[in-house]
Amino acid sequence: MKTIERKIELEGVKAEIEGNLIRITGPKGTVERKITDKSIKISKEDSVIIITAMNPKRKCKRMMETMRAHIKNMIKGVKEGYEYKLKICSTHFPINVSISGKDVIIKNFLGEKHSRVCKIKYDVDVKLEKDFIIISGIDKEKVGQAAADLEQTTRITNRDRRVFMDGIYIVSKG
Repeated sequence: MKTIERKIELEGVKAEIEGNLIRITGPKGTVERKITDKSIKISKEDSVIIITAMNPKRKCKRMMETMRAHIKNMIKGVKEGYEYKLKICSTHFPINVSISGKDVIIKNFLGEKHSRVCKIKYDVDVKLEKDFIIISGIDKEKVGQAAADLEQTTRITNRDRRVFMDGIYIVSKG
């Protein structure tokens, strides 16, 4: 049976593979991920991770390339980290944002009397700098999901978005 292989160089990071769990350790920390697909095998030789697709069919190739992208993102995350920048925009009422622990508290959004709270569920760092909220961490999916949760907390419904542009919006990813 024909197999397809892709290789990923480990430069400045360490990798451990235990069954269906891959763990990448670098200068910023450790990220781990479970491999759920049975048609893909991942192994490590010296400083190279080898991803092997057992079946050369289209679905298996796509899954192999997806796993390769995930592993590359893990390597970049533990080496450099990821950072999302969100802008606090207010045209009608001044929004007041504060951070307490793992909660981002948004007060006076559209003149509302109660405050909106966004709980940060993941292990990411949240900083507030003037009109920007900066979310950073080593796992791309967790940083991106935390930014999306924060953006969704201030989503406006039943109003014209061209007029009511208040909210918190993602302005840069990286």
